[in-house]
Amino acid sequence: MKLFIVEDSRLARQELRTLLKAHADCEIIGEAANVEIALEGIETLQPDVLLLDIHLPGASGFELLDKLDYMPMVIFATAFDQHALQAFERNALDYLIKPIAPERLSQALERVRQRLRPSIAATAIAAPTVKKGADDTIFVREGEHCWFVRLGDVSGFAVMGNYAHVWFDGKQPLLSRSLGYLEERLDPTLFFRASRSHLINLKWVSSIQPAMSDGYLVTLRDGRTVEISRRQAKVLRETLEL
Repeated sequence: MKLFIVEDSRLARQELRTLLKAHADCEIIGEAANVEIALEGIETLQPDVLLLDIHLPGASGFELLDKLDYMPMVIFATAFDQHALQAFERNALDYLIKPIAPERLSQALERVRQRLRPSIAATAIAAPTVKKGADDTIFVREGEHCWFVRLGDVSGFAVMGNYAHVWFDGKQPLLSRSLGYLEERLDPTLFFRASRSHLINLKWVSSIQPAMSDGYLVTLRDGRTVEISRRQAKVLRETLEL
């Protein structure tokens, strides 16, 4: 597994490197002492696991997570226990208190291995998935309400925890699917990953305006606005250019 350490203390980074030497399947592919360097490194290297401190210079570990487009599994490593609830609300895999006990780190890494094994096995045996396009119909159910929805009539999807809202006909029922799952299943020439939080139907885009941090602000035909992150703005330009 590939790990990236975000920790402002040089001694704490050294301690983590020492502890990780006991795990032959762990490779440290990057380190950062602040959010700015971490953001660039994580987006470029795309680690499996982020070992993340909470108190960092100029920002917090939570603020770093809010800025990421690529989201690895997260193990918090901090001297403070009062942020544990907030960490698990962000789907953290584990929350380690400094000084980190070797057995607690081992438990956290085993959770990572359990997460990675199904995806590795699925990659090895799964047949190619046929992507669903504009003319395909999906079944949507929320409570007592059911719909058959043509994907071409869906303007986009918005993340809601581990699930996603689907936008169509002024409605936004909740699907029991993650945005990552939907991205894998849908035609990428139709649905574009605008950010960590949104998939948008490119056929529904009515206008694009420059936004902060070299991103874009997209307005859809149903009036919804979606911000495209800096990283995905570059991907969008490459997708749409001649």
